[in-house]
Amino acid sequence: MNEAQEGTAATPRRGHAVIQDYLKTLDSSPGVYRMLDDQSRVLYVGKARNLKARVSSYARPTGHSRRIARMISETASMMFLTTRTETEALLLEQNLIKQLKPKFNVLLRDDKSFPNIQVTTEHAYPQIRKHRGAKTEKAAYYGPFASAGAVNRTLNQLQKVFLLRNCSDSMFEGRTRPCLLYQIKRCSAPCVGYISQEDYAASVKDAQRFLSGRSTNVQETLAAQMAEASEAMEFERAAALRDRIRALTQVQSAQGINPRGVAEADIIALHMEGGQACVQVFFIRANQNWGNRDFYPRVGEDVEPAEVLEAFIGQFYDTKEPPRLLLLSHGIENPDLMSEALSERLGRKVEIAVPQRGEKAELIEGAARNAREALGRRMAETATQAKLLRGMAEAFELEAPPQRIEVYDNSHIMGTDAVGGMIVAGPEGFMKNQYRKYNIKGDELTPGDDFGMMKEVLRRRLTRLQKDDPDREKGLWPDLMLIDGGAGQVSAVAEIMAEHGVEDVPFVGVAKGIDRDAGKEEFHRPGQRPFALRHNDPVLYFVQRLRDEAHRFAIGTHRAKRSKSQMSNPLDEVPGVGAARKRALLAHFGSAKAVSRADLADLKAVDGVSAALAERIYAFFHEAG
Repeated sequence: MNEAQEGTAATPRRGHAVIQDYLKTLDSSPGVYRMLDDQSRVLYVGKARNLKARVSSYARPTGHSRRIARMISETASMMFLTTRTETEALLLEQNLIKQLKPKFNVLLRDDKSFPNIQVTTEHAYPQIRKHRGAKTEKAAYYGPFASAGAVNRTLNQLQKVFLLRNCSDSMFEGRTRPCLLYQIKRCSAPCVGYISQEDYAASVKDAQRFLSGRSTNVQETLAAQMAEASEAMEFERAAALRDRIRALTQVQSAQGINPRGVAEADIIALHMEGGQACVQVFFIRANQNWGNRDFYPRVGEDVEPAEVLEAFIGQFYDTKEPPRLLLLSHGIENPDLMSEALSERLGRKVEIAVPQRGEKAELIEGAARNAREALGRRMAETATQAKLLRGMAEAFELEAPPQRIEVYDNSHIMGTDAVGGMIVAGPEGFMKNQYRKYNIKGDELTPGDDFGMMKEVLRRRLTRLQKDDPDREKGLWPDLMLIDGGAGQVSAVAEIMAEHGVEDVPFVGVAKGIDRDAGKEEFHRPGQRPFALRHNDPVLYFVQRLRDEAHRFAIGTHRAKRSKSQMSNPLDEVPGVGAARKRALLAHFGSAKAVSRADLADLKAVDGVSAALAERIYAFFHEAG
């Protein structure tokens, strides 16, 4: 791959005449092209089997859609990358679109990873658990599931059926009696030997058979065991097996669609209306429906369904493993090329089809109905949101409805485990991928100093903004900041704004007001008298929702930090101290703090602690201290 040419950002002309100049240096190689404006911002990224032919189509002054005509009119320069094959160009194109987010491309905005169920294989008693992210561990993986909720529901029922453990290996090794999960019949307690390794392995095998789509055999086996227990008058065991069969049935019924003729596929349906699009994806694995997710890619005013779906598929599977079959509601522009690219990534054939009849067409029809209904709900919500944003502009005397609102809150208990939270909202509601948490680091802060904490959070936020988006071209700067607090918090924020030379970002303090009751909020702005909104004003309810979301996020972050600090044990970090030695040390000294203060002679006196380990423990705490 080599870079063929880069246009200069200083080109005085724009439009098809500028594009015409590049034709002299291009050949018929496949590759990727970028169209840039007069400030070198990327307008569009595209691929081509033949770069010269594709670019020549843009050099014509007429015959373009409105969107393409606008794009050409703004183009001041171009960049080109040639590739060996068109498939390589397709993969590079989608990767660049995700990185650069050009304004004229179809863009997938929500690109989170999906959870899987993981069954570990490195332990004598394997663990079953939810897993998200790279599959780096040696384990069996089943998924993807559409959401954490879908995984949790399935795991919950699978625990009832197969009684597999979900505890960590260190917790497993440290148990001396069964945990609560055994008491409520969710685990067979292998940690304390209540089940043999052979029987547990059989349960693991049954769980994997179910997750692979062979659930009929599992049910038949459980039914036969229940009949045997009944005949032997082992009624308690028979009742337990009955409950497991019932739980297995609940898993299957909760999945809804369970196609017989489709073992593994992603069902992808598109609905477009009013310049907006919704893509609905159903995950079918092992003849079971493992949930669905809706996506709302950014589309232009005159984009065709084929272009939207092709862009969606390319970006969606850029970081995800595709299934063997993609069933689409509309054809795409380059199905053979996309199939080849996905097959190359997966290492086996990936088929792309647009079914017209039969069960597969029914699956597409159901997904398309979901897409249509989801987009209808979103459009209604967007219209309401737009009205509320106009109300915000009027209430707080903004120049225009805010497109990005940042809301800040802090959470702590007597100054400990202090965190700051920032949530973001805009025309489409909460923008959760933009939320940020801040661990309060200021050593000089007095515990519980809310003003000092807010100053630290805002100082770090503004520093980051000035670094990442100094020219305010990326849309990262807020149009309005809402601060939890009154005049004192507003003064603290004003001080930080002045420190960073930021004068054009409006901010408002939201104080609880009289009796700290919701509905009596007072709004504070620098240099102005506080004011309130009507009790039944929709804007007031909107502000309350924003503040409550910020509070929820900050509280959740604080609780997670506090839980982690409470659960952490310094002995876990000492090399050579496992579960057994940790128990011995705690039994001897009573607490980890007492262990850290013990002298070398006392450490050597603990049963199971060698002289070398005692020296290592002593050195760990005293060097660390």
